[in-house]
Formats: sequence, structure tokens, C-alpha cells
Amino acid sequence: MRGGRSGATLSYTRKGLEEDRVWAEAQERVPFLRGIPENTGRILRYALTEMVNNAIDHSRSGRIEVVFPPPSPDLSFEVVDRGVGIFDHVRRRLRLPSRLAALGEVSKGKTTTQPEKHTGEGIFFVSKIADRFEIESADLRWSVDNLRGDMAVGSVAPPRKGTRVRFEVRPEKKRTLKQLFDEYTEDFEFTRTRVVVKLFGFGVRFVSRSEAKRLLAGLHRFRDVVLDFKGVEEVGQGFADEVFRVWARSHPKVRLEPVHMVEAVDFMVRRAMK
Repeated sequence: MRGGRSGATLSYTRKGLEEDRVWAEAQERVPFLRGIPENTGRILRYALTEMVNNAIDHSRSGRIEVVFPPPSPDLSFEVVDRGVGIFDHVRRRLRLPSRLAALGEVSKGKTTTQPEKHTGEGIFFVSKIADRFEIESADLRWSVDNLRGDMAVGSVAPPRKGTRVRFEVRPEKKRTLKQLFDEYTEDFEFTRTRVVVKLFGFGVRFVSRSEAKRLLAGLHRFRDVVLDFKGVEEVGQGFADEVFRVWARSHPKVRLEPVHMVEAVDFMVRRAMK
């Protein structure tokens, strides 16, 4: 263990590691975890154990580091490995065309490369309960800012070997895990998701049916899908028709709810839904 100014770094051999051990040792060795509000502690435990478990099961890294930066005043942790990289791993296992496509699939929830071990829900729920959440791997960075209600995709240079996950939360976090799960589940089943459209392409315009099909992949597994068009300036007739007429009619049990549309996008969506 390394530490300073109430922060700390815990380093582990991945093979044989258990995520609850990491949380137990963090409580003993990371000063700022002592005396935090109960709700914040529950959130940190949930997020940390989920992200460490992902690294254990998927990274193939020899070692895993868990970094606790000093409070700023937000509380944060990072899970870092030098393994295969989350976006490359998902891309290869699901036979996707690019790391960006893999990032989009991860953001939806229910995407897993090991269905016998995982539901694919961990990253989705952790990214929703965080105030800020970030994944870096290879040349991509996925950033989630729930305080601003925004997501972004950026570049990493030089490319990162493996994966770095960062989680931030305010010490006096009010939202609870129960409230989060209630928002996206029904009768304990993960039935709702929110998809940020701009994660599924480059730029602010979506015009083709192929772009629509990438966006829609796997959404039949949900009952309610919010399509967030924030940051999208234009959609083409083919894109809108594929989503809101062709796909919607072939999946009548899935409710699509478009939100945050500018006037031009709203016009094309309404036209396709008629």
C-alpha cells in the first residue's frame, strides 16, 4: 500500500482476488472512508466492488490497483489494470466493428461477454449513481457527468494499455441505491434503460439506417427505452424511419421515449411515428 494526505493506493495480484476483501482493506487503510455518511458508504461499497469484480473477471491483467485520491472535497476511487482493455474485449467478444461501438453497447446496460457470470448491469448502474464517472481504455474515454446530465466521448493519447475506471461522489450524496434501482427496474427486473444517441456516432448528425441499427442493437431486452437526443442537431429520414417506424413496429412491447430533441430532430421523429 502507498498513501499520503489521506489518499492511498492498494495493489493486488488479480488471480484469486475477491472484491469484498478490497473493500474491507480500504475501510481499514483509507482515512477518508471512516466516518462518512451511511448512504455514501453504501454507494462507494457497491461501486467499488462492482468495478473490482469486472477487472477480476475480464481484464486478464496480472495486477489490479485501486487508487483513492485525497478528497477534493468529492470522494473518489480509481480501478486500474493493464490487461486486455474493456472496449477491445467487448468488441472482440461481441464481434463489433469498432471500440466506439463497444463503448455504446456498454453504456446501454445488459451487455455482457460472460452471461453465465454477469448480467451486464454493473457498469450501467455504477455510471448512474456516480456524480461523475469515467472509463479510459486504448484511445477512448467515456465520461459521464450526472451533475450536468451529460455524457461525452473523448480521445486518449497516448493510448492506455488496459482500463482505468474513475468514480466520484459527493460526501453528502442524497440519492440512494434503492431510488436508482426503482427508476430502472420493475419487480426486481432490469427493464428500463436510457441511451445517449450521440455516443453511437461521430459528430452531431445521424442520417443512415446503419447508424440506427447500431443504436438499436440489444434494446429488445428492455420494456422502456429513453432515447436522449441531447447534443444531436439533425437526424435523417432513414435514421428516424428505422428507429420509430420499422423497429418500433417489429417490437411492439418496447416503448421508445425520445427526449431532449431540437426542433429539426423533433420534426423528423414525429414524421416517422405517424
